[in-house]
Amino acid sequence: MEKVRTAVIGLGARGQSLIKPLLLGMDNCEIVAVCDLYQDRVDLIMSQIKEETGKDAFGTTDYKEILALKNIDAVLVMTSWETHVKIACEAMEAGIPTGLEVGGAYDLEECYDLVKTQVKTKTPFMFLENCCYGRYEMMAMNIVKQGLFGEIVHCEGAYQHDLRTEVLRGEELRHYRLNNYINRNCENYPTHELGPIAQILDINRGNRMLYLTSMSSKSVGLNDYARLHPDTIQGKFADMKFNQGDIVTTNIMCSNGATISLMLDTSCGRPYSRNFTVHGTRGMYREDGNYIYFDTDFDEASHWNWSPNWNNALDVYAEKYDHPMWKKFLADGLRGGHGGMDYLVYNEFFNYVINGGKSPIDVYDAAAWMCITPLSDISIREGSRPVEIPDFTLIK
Repeated sequence: MEKVRTAVIGLGARGQSLIKPLLLGMDNCEIVAVCDLYQDRVDLIMSQIKEETGKDAFGTTDYKEILALKNIDAVLVMTSWETHVKIACEAMEAGIPTGLEVGGAYDLEECYDLVKTQVKTKTPFMFLENCCYGRYEMMAMNIVKQGLFGEIVHCEGAYQHDLRTEVLRGEELRHYRLNNYINRNCENYPTHELGPIAQILDINRGNRMLYLTSMSSKSVGLNDYARLHPDTIQGKFADMKFNQGDIVTTNIMCSNGATISLMLDTSCGRPYSRNFTVHGTRGMYREDGNYIYFDTDFDEASHWNWSPNWNNALDVYAEKYDHPMWKKFLADGLRGGHGGMDYLVYNEFFNYVINGGKSPIDVYDAAAWMCITPLSDISIREGSRPVEIPDFTLIK
């Protein structure tokens, strides 16, 4: 197999941004079928495929028709948080290698269903967390695996992204976030920040997350933004009761004694950051400031002046500590969105389907990372009490 004949289910913002230009330009992928609830999205993507490849793709608004096709080698599930696990399970039941786009689980049972389905069917599965392939995340992991930060004691991550316009235009954009922000209060998008941290801390590979506690701030950011835009579609939400807190902080204890801190911050004005931080006994990396610190760099004379260290990850250390995958990627030429990590995660998936072997991000990873959403919901509702995190690797 040189190209994976691929079906895409879910043609919203994520699906559309990936299909053109990324997926249609990849050497190991051919999009042969697409599906979305909305016919206009199906028609748009089918026309793009025809324009780019000269071939007609199958299109439907019923995902079950996709899963019944005999001419596909893999399916990519890019639907809403409410439906993506259910559809991924049905795809695996149909024996179709499955790539699942990210998002939190809707309830804990979904995580169990995902793992049990993959264990039962043995269908190839990969969780498509692109941030695990970010340049600085992989650079930090490369340093950690060499032991140069010493023993890792704490990691931080965040999804800090001003989504006020996207949420409040949810009806217009047909985006699922709006209803979630009205009805839920949780760490609703944990895997961007947690995925790279889990890999660095060897979660599910000798270490595991034991329990979490979550706390939510009040919800005022979306209402304030709506009041500032009274003459737009957002303005009608000025007095809407949003359940989702503006800032949700989740702390996690690991079995090896390391701790993790996550933050969801999407309802107030701010620049984008994932606040990726790895702190060891002999050094650290921090995204905000983009700096690497080693004990050997310590200089008593400049102890209180840290500005020369800012952005040294790129200026000083990249040549030495870039991950081998990124060194090759940079030499070959960057491709794909989000700084190239979209290409890397999808290239890994298609090569996995072609060559077999071990999933780069397996179903146990998916369940462990996605379960943070329903568990944070419980913790917040019950006064930030500690909530146990299941060990999904016990399901064999």
